[in-house]
Amino acid sequence: MNPPVIDIRGLMTRFGANVVHEGIDLTIPPGEVVALVGGSGSGKTTLLRQVIGLLKPQRGEVRVFGLPLHSGDARADRALRRRFGVLFQQGALFSALNVLENIAFPLRELRWLDRNTIHDLVMVKLAMVELEPKHAWLMPAELSGGMVKRVALARALALEPELLLLDEPTAGLDPDRSEAFVALIRRLRDQLGLTVVLVTHDLDTLNALATRVAVLGERRILAYGPLDDVMKHDHPFIRSFFCAERMARASARGRG
Repeated sequence: MNPPVIDIRGLMTRFGANVVHEGIDLTIPPGEVVALVGGSGSGKTTLLRQVIGLLKPQRGEVRVFGLPLHSGDARADRALRRRFGVLFQQGALFSALNVLENIAFPLRELRWLDRNTIHDLVMVKLAMVELEPKHAWLMPAELSGGMVKRVALARALALEPELLLLDEPTAGLDPDRSEAFVALIRRLRDQLGLTVVLVTHDLDTLNALATRVAVLGERRILAYGPLDDVMKHDHPFIRSFFCAERMARASARGRG
């Protein structure tokens, strides 16, 4: 039996006197799309940073693909991190590099692919995110918001990851571009067999993508499971966040 893609046990996160997480447990099986939701300051993005190793917990453990994220073995830790890709909020493209160079960046870090192979792989990734070869020569400042997201997604997929982590993937997009980007993520998830974890506050995105939802609040996970089950929890924040009218509108748009 395959281990969980992500297994968090007893996680505590603290910044000075401010405790963000206290005793968080979270297990994400392969193939799931898990949305992390919660109010401002609930630690959604902080938890995502714990999963990708940018932050180390004060207490507890994060295991990815059954392996500790901070093993103490630098080579093993690098190999583990190559198994996941990250789409940061607002894309986080390198402004001084063109599209091709941005997507090629993680491939060049491997130091064992030749220039032509890297070029060909970048073109494949561009096609995967529905961009054309001519877009490879554009600079980030020349891209629309939707194109920035697609280029950042192509870079996140450059190393053929098994796990994809998304921080507010539709933030800043108008409804049409947001819907198209969500459809792209859903298609790639199905085609590539990805496990996906996303931070979002957008109910349309959540309703269209998530197979499970984890609600963060009060330094812990208030509820975790399929959306319909989570919405049944009698907690003030959950009732407010998933109020019937908002979810009905999101569900109607998702069906449309």
